Amino acid sequence: MLIKGRATQEGTAAYRRRFVELADNFRVVQGFSTSSLGVGTYLGEADGATDRVYEQALSAALRCGLNFIDTAVNYRFQRSERAVGRTLAALISTAEVSRDEILIATKGGYPAFDGEMPADPRRWFEERYVRPGIIGEGDLIDGHCMAPRYLDTMIETSRANLGLETIDIYYLHNPEAQLSRLERSEFLTRMRRAFELLETKAREGKIGVYGTATWNGYRVEPHDRFYLSLSELEGIAREVGGPGHRFRAIQLPYNLAMTEAVAAQNQVLANETGSVVRVASALGIDVFASAPLLQGRLARGLPPFIAEVLGGLSSDAQRAVQFVRSTPGIGVALVGIKSITHLDEIVELARRPPAPPEQFAKLFRQSQS
Repeated sequence: MLIKGRATQEGTAAYRRRFVELADNFRVVQGFSTSSLGVGTYLGEADGATDRVYEQALSAALRCGLNFIDTAVNYRFQRSERAVGRTLAALISTAEVSRDEILIATKGGYPAFDGEMPADPRRWFEERYVRPGIIGEGDLIDGHCMAPRYLDTMIETSRANLGLETIDIYYLHNPEAQLSRLERSEFLTRMRRAFELLETKAREGKIGVYGTATWNGYRVEPHDRFYLSLSELEGIAREVGGPGHRFRAIQLPYNLAMTEAVAAQNQVLANETGSVVRVASALGIDVFASAPLLQGRLARGLPPFIAEVLGGLSSDAQRAVQFVRSTPGIGVALVGIKSITHLDEIVELARRPPAPPEQFAKLFRQSQS
């Protein structure tokens, strides 16, 4: 039985009011009150021990004022989605949280094994995806697929894993991967078909809004083969979904070492160039930042000037995340949390306000030099 409903403005506002000590942690994204720090579920082994650690951390996070969870069907062979699902079911059943208070995002694009690596991966893939016609000839490029029938299947798989009637944000995962072998015109045709399917799923109430979660596409320059034009994709969404289309979210890595989301003037809108954050804001698209710690590489050993600018924080991990959540135009910083100790450090940061604009601007300037 799937949990009915989805995040609402009223529900997320009620959640926010329960955490008065975290008033500065919340912000409004697409009308929802969401924590500026979200929980990511990418890292870790595909085993039961890691599942239990995730469930403990997710449960504690939702009790502590973090109401945004990000996952993907392929993370840890579907186990991350299932850990999220079990956590939500347990907390909702005991009325510790309600469905309308929490935002859940997941992704599809990479075919996922089922819980573990099969003994014969090629045979498993053939039986699971190819023979039923879920993935057809030419659909799979460098391990990536965005054919409508495949995406439809993955949405249903994610809904079952998460135990949710409606997924709040559904991302097309790294679509730029297909540009390794496709001409751009064919790529855009495939994006149109994918967006048509996602608009249909939104009308059916199976997803709320959709977007693209990328690694390179929005960070590279327009001449790069893997470049994504946000205004071009929004134009496709407008053509297939009208002015009320549901293409409303993008995700990309942004951190002290990867500042292109703000620094790169690589997007064009109405004949003017700007950063992807600026153009997204103009188009009514929210930006979610992945990898604020760059998989732990920014959690220690930062240059001393960062601690000088961001005084009062207790660790480099907090400083790195504070930089991301304080960036104008960034909706949520998605932090991979697998332990209560790590969660405690992030909740401590959530009790503090983001860096004021002048402090952030100084830090950003120094980080670029």
